[in-house]
Amino acid sequence: MQKKIVKTSAAEFEKAVSMPNRAKYVLRLYVAGMTPKSTQAIANIQKICEKHLAGRYNLKVIDIYTQPQLAKGEQIIATPTLIKKLPLPLRRFIGDMSNTEKFLVGIDLKPTNS
Repeated sequence: MQKKIVKTSAAEFEKAVSMPNRAKYVLRLYVAGMTPKSTQAIANIQKICEKHLAGRYNLKVIDIYTQPQLAKGEQIIATPTLIKKLPLPLRRFIGDMSNTEKFLVGIDLKPTNS
């Protein structure tokens, strides 16, 4: 079984560990142009981040039409796709990010319901 190597820049890592009590979230949202689904995903993730991660996140939106090499490097097969790079573990979310509860559980901000 081949192990996947997660590439995170040293600068991103340093920023994330500089806040010991509050994790810094490094998020990458991959979209395919400015389609309605892409714009909705951008709006949804920005709203969620501002409400639940204010001051603790770095969100970068990447259009795979203008930067296809980045999508290939991350093995993006569907859009919109959000990748949570930090804090570890790395997580992927596909869709327009309209399910806030599912997203918060997925990034470990909210416990799963038993």
